[in-house]
Amino acid sequence: MYTVKTLNKIAEIGTQRLGCSLFCIDDCCENPDAILVRSAKVDPCSLGDKLLCIARAGAGVNNIPLDACTEKGIVVFNSPGANSGGVKELVIASLIIASRDIIGGIEWVRGIADKGDEVPALVEKGKSAFAGPEIFGKTLGIIGLGAIGAKVAQDAYALGMKVMGYDPFLSETVRMMLAGKATFVEDVSEIYKNCHYITLHLPYTEATKNIINAETISMMMDGVRIINLARGELVNDDDMLAAIESGKVARYVTDFPNAKTANAKGVIPIPHLGASTPESEDNCAIMAADEIREYIVNGNIINSVNFPSVSMERSGECRLVILRRNIDGMQSAFLDAIKAEGLAAVGTADKSKGNTAATIIDLGGRAGESLISKISAIDGVIRVRAI
Repeated sequence: MYTVKTLNKIAEIGTQRLGCSLFCIDDCCENPDAILVRSAKVDPCSLGDKLLCIARAGAGVNNIPLDACTEKGIVVFNSPGANSGGVKELVIASLIIASRDIIGGIEWVRGIADKGDEVPALVEKGKSAFAGPEIFGKTLGIIGLGAIGAKVAQDAYALGMKVMGYDPFLSETVRMMLAGKATFVEDVSEIYKNCHYITLHLPYTEATKNIINAETISMMMDGVRIINLARGELVNDDDMLAAIESGKVARYVTDFPNAKTANAKGVIPIPHLGASTPESEDNCAIMAADEIREYIVNGNIINSVNFPSVSMERSGECRLVILRRNIDGMQSAFLDAIKAEGLAAVGTADKSKGNTAATIIDLGGRAGESLISKISAIDGVIRVRAI
């Protein structure tokens, strides 16, 4: 039986998919076979020798020590697109509340509730203080056209906005889906210079840290409205607050408030509600659980962020799953080792991703400890499993 440890409350519909004789959910296990997590931080010291994989019920994985996992041959999965509907809807709502001071207006009305019969007249007199522009006909810049950004582009276009998108890794599927609905630019500065609204939909990495800063803001239109439901670290808070104070930025909507932004003028702080819908939580839990099951039972890798995705229908008696460095010629070395043990490979699949690679080999017989040891000793091999 394989033990799966959950570090957050995971939607039951997801954990139920692991509820069979092969899996046991144990929140207290110190050395599990798999970890299922949402936003909790995974301690590098908790990566036990048995741990095969970590599945994140969500898209971002900055709470998981990727380098340490890769070194240990622990496959890390995420759930791309599973929460895209919930986040997309909050982006559309953010466009509206960034334009018209609906929140401030509601708070003001509540403040005059004790005025009795005077309230209607006071409302008519004071409503102009909360007016703002329509989004129809304005230009929305979307930085990152993955599962969420592409859906935002579709809905913004349907609402009458002009859409401009930037994504250096734009897929052909998204390009075709948004053909005639969005203008794609090769330089992100085109977004900064030409858009009334800018929304961020890219992962947090060293390259994207503080991508919105004093320099990039200086390129933008006066009165630009910026939405960040992706990661707080994408925006330099001090530069953003200075831009709001100067009037360069009219509104900043963030789903990641902190001590600097929670009560700042011009900031609309949302308490990390992007994926906080029952549908999103269910979808993420289901996808993460299925990734764990497929990897542990069949060795197939789907939606990994530190190893390539690779899968193959089962054949033969035994399957080898080899996680390795991306070095040429290693497959031949594996096949030589298999032949030396008197076995035959009846099916193979191999994929690479950056510095890592994964090889699946189905055997006509059972793999013994001798074969596992020989393959493990090949330079560049990180981990070998026999299923």
